[in-house]
Amino acid sequence: MAFFALSAIGRDRPGIVAEVTGTLLRHGVNLADSQMAILGGHFAMMLVLESSEATDPEALRADLERSRVKLELEAVSLSPIDAAQARIDEPSHVITLYGADHPGIVNSVTAALAERGVNITDLDTHLVGEDTEPTYMMILEVALPEDLSGNDLEVFLREVAREQRLELSVRSLDQIAL
Repeated sequence: MAFFALSAIGRDRPGIVAEVTGTLLRHGVNLADSQMAILGGHFAMMLVLESSEATDPEALRADLERSRVKLELEAVSLSPIDAAQARIDEPSHVITLYGADHPGIVNSVTAALAERGVNITDLDTHLVGEDTEPTYMMILEVALPEDLSGNDLEVFLREVAREQRLELSVRSLDQIAL
């Protein structure tokens, strides 16, 4: 089994996912994990791919380049990764923070998490509301290291939230009905 990471970005339009996944299908490549979003009018995708050892990476790159040109994407990147990099950490908690927008929110929260070995498995930020001062909202899914409890997570994040003047919610994913 061979693993690849694929990323693509370009002006949003219908058909991007269909074209890229069609190219992958023609090469017998399976989508193992994906994240796709529209950010500022641009479509961005990140994929972890599984393929057989028989897959020709150069032929796949060439066909992805043809797809990039056809779709007028700004960039498509295909990189080999090893099986350990392809693993997926299962998130255990959801963190929600919100408050007045200002520089440094993402950095302060993510630095505090990194310092304690917390892996961010998903992160979304949004400006909400149309007031002169919209609310900044940040939602993270995280995987905790074995030596950190959900209570510990909430305690150290409360200090970060206080410093950044944010409201905080920390919930275990087993408490959330999906």
